[in-house]
Amino acid sequence: MKKMFLCLLVSFQLVYTIAQPPATPDKIYGDLFRDVQLSKVFPDGKTFVDCVPKRNPKNIVADYHQQKGTAKFDLKQFVQENFEMPPPPPQFNYIQQEKDVTKHIKNLWSVLRREPDTVVIGSSLLALPNPYIVPGGRFREIYYWDSYFTMLGLMASGEGEMIENMVKNFAWMIDIYGHIPNGNRSYYVSRSQPPFFALMVELLAEIKSDSVYLTYMPALEKEYEFWMNGAATLKTGQATKRVVKVNDSTVLNRYWDDYPFPRQESYKEDVETAQRSGRNKQVMYINLRAAAESGIDFSSRWFRDKKKLATIQVTDMVPVDLNSLLYALENILAKAKFMAHDAKAAADYTRKAERRRAAIDKYCWNKKLKYYTDYNFRNRNTSEVVTPAGMYPFCLFTTNLDYMSLLARQAAEQVRTKLLQPGGVTASPFNTGEQWDAPNGWAPLEWMTIWGLDRCGQRELARDIAERWIKLNVDVYKRTGKLMEKYNVVDLNLEAGGGEYPGQDGFGWTNGVLLALINKYGAPK
Repeated sequence: MKKMFLCLLVSFQLVYTIAQPPATPDKIYGDLFRDVQLSKVFPDGKTFVDCVPKRNPKNIVADYHQQKGTAKFDLKQFVQENFEMPPPPPQFNYIQQEKDVTKHIKNLWSVLRREPDTVVIGSSLLALPNPYIVPGGRFREIYYWDSYFTMLGLMASGEGEMIENMVKNFAWMIDIYGHIPNGNRSYYVSRSQPPFFALMVELLAEIKSDSVYLTYMPALEKEYEFWMNGAATLKTGQATKRVVKVNDSTVLNRYWDDYPFPRQESYKEDVETAQRSGRNKQVMYINLRAAAESGIDFSSRWFRDKKKLATIQVTDMVPVDLNSLLYALENILAKAKFMAHDAKAAADYTRKAERRRAAIDKYCWNKKLKYYTDYNFRNRNTSEVVTPAGMYPFCLFTTNLDYMSLLARQAAEQVRTKLLQPGGVTASPFNTGEQWDAPNGWAPLEWMTIWGLDRCGQRELARDIAERWIKLNVDVYKRTGKLMEKYNVVDLNLEAGGGEYPGQDGFGWTNGVLLALINKYGAPK
């Protein structure tokens, strides 16, 4: 009996150790963290926060304080002596390059696969219990919204077991942390990303059976509670965390982050941006982090003047994509509750979804543009910036599809005139130097645009965009052997640019979307 008790105690302690998010690098390493990041010891701010200490972090910090003022002290050398550097990105050219890009993608799944993690004290990695797929390049961990688009390709590859493992990991994180973090790193826990978990569950249900909805119903509900936290206390016009009360009966959502400091992985960049802005630094940091939660970091979509990062105002916006995803979550929860024979709860979630849909139509349908855009609840204006985010309602709204088809005919004109380019659609109509603006196109935005147009009757335009994107991806692959994180869709001979880091190849969501589109529309002729 005593032996059994000890085994249970050890097991509990292991689970407890894994479950507690480790302290963030700034808390663990203090001045050492700030000095390394601000002096740009590494060109990429993500390098140090992904390092693993070779010994007890407390001893490393103590030695740093003792040595840093001495003659000939070399900060970079100190870091290299005390930390294991993150593994370099895999050299994809070591894999025999297949002429057929679909075969190449299927080969890449094993390269991008990670096995269950081991807890390491002082590491920022949040240990996950099941295998998963990472995007590639500098992105050495799982990412929330990336994973849905990666799963599209896994599904096309017959990798249902991996999809289930990743869904299990996300459900585990919801259970442990109360939400799905941006990625499985301690410095990502203060924010989430666009809530695609319900759509992942829907994808898994297609592979297995509808019983999947019941299996993951508790996780779906807990994620919903995370996004709606604070809603009950709001008065009309007020906002807190991720909720905004837009009228007496309706709460919509915004992106947010709970940590009003520079992003750890982009520390120097955020400090300098806040200084240049002349604005309250904490307000700037929250907005920069909220943009990271949106996945659209950064874009003129969020800028007051449509030009400069210094005017970022993410937390003033009710984003159309976020609220469409939460509408889908409410509907999927209604389905799960109905299957669980809880008719009252099912009806309640259905009412919430329909109330949200009506509010999206009221606040986010830009009558002048005839397109869905974000709503600024501070100044009560609908945005004039056309982006692929406006296509999410066409993908996800489940009622009155005839009406949606009518709106889609109008929205298609905006896509043609403002976003369509030789290689697909741009992330926005504006070229600001930010990575989520022109001339760049991104796999998730191509997919949502194509899906929405195809679903609501604009099949010719959907096919046109798909074929342009497929051809661009395949041409770049033939020329370079790479599948990139993002693409220049305006000048097909140039690389995509902007952002805080060089172009990355690998690449999870590009692989997933390309494979799914080739399955639907065929390879380029």
